[in-house]
Amino acid sequence: MTNSSSNEKRGWFQRLKDGLSRSSTKLTDSITGIFTKRKLDRALLDELEEALIAADLGPATAEKLTKALAKDRFDKEVTSDEVRRLFADEIAKLLDPVAKPLVITQKPHVVLVVGVNGSGKTTTIGKLARLYQGQGKRVMLAAGDTFRAAAVEQLKIWGERANVPVIARGEGADPAGLAFDALTEAKASDIDLLLIDTAGRLQNKAGLMEELAKIVRVIKKVDPSAPHDCLLVLDATVGQNAHSQVDIFKQICQVSGLVITKLDGSAKGGVLVALAERFGLPVVAIGVGEGQDDLKPFAAQEFARSLMDVA
Repeated sequence: MTNSSSNEKRGWFQRLKDGLSRSSTKLTDSITGIFTKRKLDRALLDELEEALIAADLGPATAEKLTKALAKDRFDKEVTSDEVRRLFADEIAKLLDPVAKPLVITQKPHVVLVVGVNGSGKTTTIGKLARLYQGQGKRVMLAAGDTFRAAAVEQLKIWGERANVPVIARGEGADPAGLAFDALTEAKASDIDLLLIDTAGRLQNKAGLMEELAKIVRVIKKVDPSAPHDCLLVLDATVGQNAHSQVDIFKQICQVSGLVITKLDGSAKGGVLVALAERFGLPVVAIGVGEGQDDLKPFAAQEFARSLMDVA
């Protein structure tokens, strides 16, 4: 590994650690508060399980982690440091199967990006554009959330920042027509990756379902294999509400992966572990800040260590 790439990796690990500091502080303080040095008995395991659930890791994950701890350490003296290390290892094992970056399988690789308004969807598209353009891919954006003028303008700004073309129409334009034009243009321009923004109005689920189905129908006229991915953007600060959002969007479209944003904004970062445990959907990338480079492909071990504040 070159010096600059190892520095960059170390820099991202530090940003991830800082970003998850609220989540890890909440979690590690409660683990440390449970014992200084005492024997691992049933009561202690119950307290640890409660602390994990309170930190949004979910009951299934909490039970798995405490079982793993009890397997070798039951009725022995344990320190909070040992517990955190074991939990970090177990969480990394749980997350490893879902840590899958977006794989660009064909040209243009078409990605529908979905999520509720306010989840950071449009910003995420801009950051993904920058990420893949930095890997030498030719990227194009389509401003398909035509009902929010702000979303179209925001995407144009991100396009300028990342130096990638943005296909946009006036406010209220037909999103399916726009997606059709964008894919036609992407094919003609030898684009590797086309990211299509979509509306996020969950108040009218049937309308949104219809709109997304129409976009899919229309882009299939240009490329029968498209879309190749459907990424759901989730805001970590909503905690357990993220579960219902995954449920709803899985009914609306074929969600193939998750992007978790705003992990630095709350103490609810543990929800990522609960989502992985429950849905098993690939976590393509995570965001820990406002900066254009604060979104990176998800790495299980880095995340687990940062969450448990393990060096």
